Amino acid sequence: MALNIDDKNLTRFNGYITRADRERLHKHHGAVVWFTGLSASGKSTIAHLTEKLLWEKNCSTYVLDGDNVRHGLCSDLGFSPEDRSENIRRIAEMGRLFVDAGIIVLTAFISPYRKDRERVRSLIPDGRFIEVYVNCPIEICAKRDQKGIYERAKAGIIKDFTGISAPYEPPENPELVINSDQETAIQASKRVLTYLEEAGIIKSP
Repeated sequence: MALNIDDKNLTRFNGYITRADRERLHKHHGAVVWFTGLSASGKSTIAHLTEKLLWEKNCSTYVLDGDNVRHGLCSDLGFSPEDRSENIRRIAEMGRLFVDAGIIVLTAFISPYRKDRERVRSLIPDGRFIEVYVNCPIEICAKRDQKGIYERAKAGIIKDFTGISAPYEPPENPELVINSDQETAIQASKRVLTYLEEAGIIKSP
């Protein structure tokens, strides 16, 4: 049975260490860098390369990858619109905790619906949610696909597949757009790093 957050028996406890205290320890701000785009667009590769660049700058980071999360936290969810929304809701709450911990969390999720991504944004402090649209033509994504999921989706074997039998709603005002068919993953990662410096999330060299 789900708990009602207004239950009189529940009380939010505020600890003695604040987000600002944790950020002073990490020497940078906590943030969510949210990579969204079609399957095989390059989200995960760019997210992990960005983490490597941040790690080299002594930043505290973590990558939440769509496939990995569905092996654990969201293993009970399918790919219906309702389950996709619940998947993103759970990641949003995790992201909020990471930001409160002063950590830069990089997420790589198709996250096809604008309303779900905007709900994530609404949970994160202003300026700490960076939406990165990894834009790539679906034909290129299908060519890159080593798991054969696009072919199975076209054949109707995989249902509710984004871009084939389910919609993808591109961001309208993302902080960054990466055209992954026109730039390499490392070039894209360096652009993300530059954005984080310019936004004051991490210190400039």
